[in-house]
Order: sequence, then C-alpha cells, then structure tokens
Amino acid sequence: MAIDTEKIAYHIREILIALGDNPDREGLKETPQRVAKMYQEVFDGMNYTNEELAKILDKTFEEEVDRCGDLVVVREIPIHSYCEHHLALMYNMKVAVVYKPKQKVIGLSKIARIADMVGRRLQLQERIGADIASIVSQITGSEDVGVLIEGEHSCMTTRGIKKPGTLTCTTTFTGIFEKDILLRQEALSLMKG
Repeated sequence: MAIDTEKIAYHIREILIALGDNPDREGLKETPQRVAKMYQEVFDGMNYTNEELAKILDKTFEEEVDRCGDLVVVREIPIHSYCEHHLALMYNMKVAVVYKPKQKVIGLSKIARIADMVGRRLQLQERIGADIASIVSQITGSEDVGVLIEGEHSCMTTRGIKKPGTLTCTTTFTGIFEKDILLRQEALSLMKG
C-alpha cells in the first residue's frame, strides 16, 4: 500500500479551512504538503504487514541454545505512535522485549527496528505489543515472547481528562510466559530493569 500524499495534502487544506483559518496565508501555504510528507514518514509502518516486516528484518544467528542463555532482553527502546481513536500522538514510549531462544537468536538492532516500524502505524498500545511479539516469534521461531510498553498518550494528557504525566503500561506474553508465572515474573523484572 502506498501512502497517497496528494490526497492527504488536499484534506489537510480542507481541515485548515474547516478550522476557520486561511490556508493561503504565509504561515500555512506549504503546511498541507509538509503534513503529507510528515505522515508519509511517521506512518511508514502501514506499508508493511507483520509477515512482510518479519521477512525484511529476518537477520538471525544460529546458536546452540545452551550458549544463548535462558532469556534475551532488549529494553528502553524509544518509539512513538499515533492512537487510531483520535490520531493523537503516543509519546515517551519505552518498549522492552524478551524471548527464549530456540535454535537461533535475532540481531539485537532488529528488535529495535521491529518496535519502530510497528509504531509507525495507526495503533493501539496493546496491538503494538502483540505485533512486536508476532514478528519476533516469526523471525526467531520461538513462541516464547514478551513485550512491555510504557508511554504517554496525548489523547489523555492534552485533551479530555488532561492528566499530563499519566503513563499507560501494557504487556503481551506468549508461549511459556503465559503458563509459567515465575518465568513471567523474572522476565518482567528484567524488562523493567
């Protein structure tokens, strides 16, 4: 799917008019095109399915499981996204991912790239976690994946209830982490630091 920047620019212009402003005034003349270009960048993840991202970011190293250790954790991955309910920014987001390797481990930078690309969609924070877990599982072949996300939502901090600093925390656990409470607690401890 290609992002239609011409259509976005047209509609941003119409929104400016609907807001009661003049899109032809000096400060707004190029705003529709700038917003369209920004949307193309910040919503780049919408161009790919989870399966396509798994193929693109499939960089693994085959290792003996005994040499991999029990768990692999990457945490404090900064991302942002946009709430699909209000098109509002979700910001100051930190993602932590844990998985239990089978026969291969994923390149560590790929986990950060997965989180970044999944965030570049109209999203729910809960779905971001599920999407990251799905992609990591597809790449590593391990069904044992956990994702912890903490972030602020401008739909809650700057509008509506207006409670700045409020954090939303979500978790996604699959495989053994769903069944083994002690392992899930260990994973959460490692993910939180």
